[in-house]
Amino acid sequence: MSTVTDPKTVVVRYVEAVRDGDLDVVRDSFAEDATWLYPGSLPVSRVWEGRDVIVDDFLGGMVRYLDTSAPVVIELVNAFADGEQVLAEWTSKATAADGAAYDNRCAAVFTVCDGKIKSVREYADTHHVAKVLFPEG
Repeated sequence: MSTVTDPKTVVVRYVEAVRDGDLDVVRDSFAEDATWLYPGSLPVSRVWEGRDVIVDDFLGGMVRYLDTSAPVVIELVNAFADGEQVLAEWTSKATAADGAAYDNRCAAVFTVCDGKIKSVREYADTHHVAKVLFPEG
């Protein structure tokens, strides 16, 4: 699908696709054997392995914790690149399934090889995630 190979451009394209709800570009952004580390002790905290697992189960699975009638607003704040490594910072605003306001600032280190995201290590306020998206946990 894409011929973009510059690591920063690949990551910016990915974040914009998430913002725009462009699932084809989101899926195309990842290498087939990509990994995503979401640290912490949340139900979603672990290493997610494989493009389809990341897109369908991790990213797609988060929808069940949100009010899908309300908008999800993703805004890229910064992206810095050094070789294959890209640090991206974004804000995520949404409404939880129970109506609570979700407003988090996230950052991740992306590794991009041959125009595809190979790995992601995401950092966010997991206390806020737990309180808003997983209140029973």
